[in-house]
Amino acid sequence: MDGKKCSVWMFLPLVFTLFTSAGLWIVYFIAVEDDKILPLNAGERKPVVKHAPYISIAGDDPPASCVFSQVMNMAAFLDSALFLALVVAVLRFIQLKPKVLNPWLNISGLVALCLASFGMTLLGNFQLKNDEEIHNVGTSLTFGFGTLTCWIQAALTLKVNIKNEGRKVGIPRVILSASITLCVVLYFILMAQNIHMYAARVQWGLVMCFLSYFGTFAVEFRHYRYEIVCSEYQENFLSFSESLSEASEYQTDQV
Repeated sequence: MDGKKCSVWMFLPLVFTLFTSAGLWIVYFIAVEDDKILPLNAGERKPVVKHAPYISIAGDDPPASCVFSQVMNMAAFLDSALFLALVVAVLRFIQLKPKVLNPWLNISGLVALCLASFGMTLLGNFQLKNDEEIHNVGTSLTFGFGTLTCWIQAALTLKVNIKNEGRKVGIPRVILSASITLCVVLYFILMAQNIHMYAARVQWGLVMCFLSYFGTFAVEFRHYRYEIVCSEYQENFLSFSESLSEASEYQTDQV
């Protein structure tokens, strides 16, 4: 593929990042406007007549909860059938499959991102007020496996070095992974000490780092074109794995 041209698949992670972040901020502003939560710039000493601006609390009551559920479902699903985050995970797995000698790391990255995507659906469909236990399970899946995914993908980026851009993309991903890990640890420490305003701010920063990380996949996706190939059944057909291996010899990947 000509280096001056970019595949349209690069827009998939960018759309995920921009749409999800914009949707979450809409939820926040609706909740602030309806006096459901304190704004993020509120002082810690204000009378506790409103909740701290956690994302889950912002999306706990209508109409913000309706928007929150829609945002999380749209972020997790594409055309109501395929996980949008899962689509990115599968395409990334296919992209790296013929280039990674030890497949366990690539498979681990796929599984971790699938579990994080499932956690997103739990967050969107089980509001904190309605089912706190399931909501917290979704939070743990999303943050826990999401953080693991970031470190795995950072390692794969440096290892595979697609188009000699491994360091250019890998170093920012390592920095983002470290920031995400720090935010997760800091978030739970602040929560344990009931310092909710600062914990809420850390949570928003954590989510924005996650979404920014997803957007960086556009760098590698711009070099690849993914196609769905439909052909008549033949006895001597290539297996799925063999087809991917053969496709890796070219500049485009076919699925």
